[in-house]
Amino acid sequence: MKDSSEMNAMHEMEGIKRMKLGDSGIEVGELCLGILPIGPLQKNVPVEEASEVIAEALRQGVDFIDTAQMYGTYPHIKRALEKVDKIPVIASKSHEATYEGMEAAVQEALEAMGVSVIDIFHLHAAKVETDVFDLRSGALQCLQDYKKKGVIRAVGISTHNPKVVEAAAHRADIDVVFALINVAGRGIYNGTQEEMEAAIKLCGEKGKGVYLMKILGGGTLSAEFEKSITYARGLGEFPLALGMIRMDEVEYNLRYFKNDPSYKEVPLELVQKNIFVFGIVCKSCGTCFDACHSDAISYGDDGKAWIDPDKCIQCGYCISACPHFAIRMM
Repeated sequence: MKDSSEMNAMHEMEGIKRMKLGDSGIEVGELCLGILPIGPLQKNVPVEEASEVIAEALRQGVDFIDTAQMYGTYPHIKRALEKVDKIPVIASKSHEATYEGMEAAVQEALEAMGVSVIDIFHLHAAKVETDVFDLRSGALQCLQDYKKKGVIRAVGISTHNPKVVEAAAHRADIDVVFALINVAGRGIYNGTQEEMEAAIKLCGEKGKGVYLMKILGGGTLSAEFEKSITYARGLGEFPLALGMIRMDEVEYNLRYFKNDPSYKEVPLELVQKNIFVFGIVCKSCGTCFDACHSDAISYGDDGKAWIDPDKCIQCGYCISACPHFAIRMM
């Protein structure tokens, strides 16, 4: 079993700024590889092909990966780790609420990725309120116990709600916060962009490790790459999670984060992702409404689910939630 703390997870990344995740004792490069887009909820890149993209990012200096139980990407990561001689810092997450459920989720992550330690394990809590810590107290206790055993290095929460980010800042049992923010304020749940900015700042002041998600709006802000990165960097010294599904994206992002001006010479193909509802299959059950963290889904004129492209952050959660397989990433 591999362990990032034992196998030099903290490789020096030439030209990439290094950052401490608060008081967690974990240090990483600014660029975090978000695994969601490459997996079955989005582009569904075959495991072998996806693993080579992940492995190449690691070879070029990325040392921080973010994944989740529901993403279905553990096999992709395991295969990638078999191709390289270093182990990155790995963050995962689970929606489980009970002690037993979270324990099973932790064991699944360890076994499916072939590692002996998960550096950060989050409560996966995008669309929740501040009572999440009470409602999932069993799961949180499990993560604390596994931290004491040394199986988890830091306990965190991944959320789109600024009120939850603010609450996490005051909790001794939360080490790391994975917060949603972007220049357009897209995808924030039950709050404003300004509230999220303030909550993120508070977490930093309280010594919480913070890293940021959806800074490109799930890909919807890719055409405003530099503006989006500049905005996120202006919030503080926090790692930024970017999804990468192709080699050209790996090369472009690594050159950019290494301050190499030749990044503009990379022939980057901006592929537009669209989440599409097949009306003929949709049963109008509304299950996708609850799965959507951005209030982007409603009933269209035909009575079928309709996704508002101006609100959608293309997380793909509705795809996995639909019991009729009526939603697809195209």
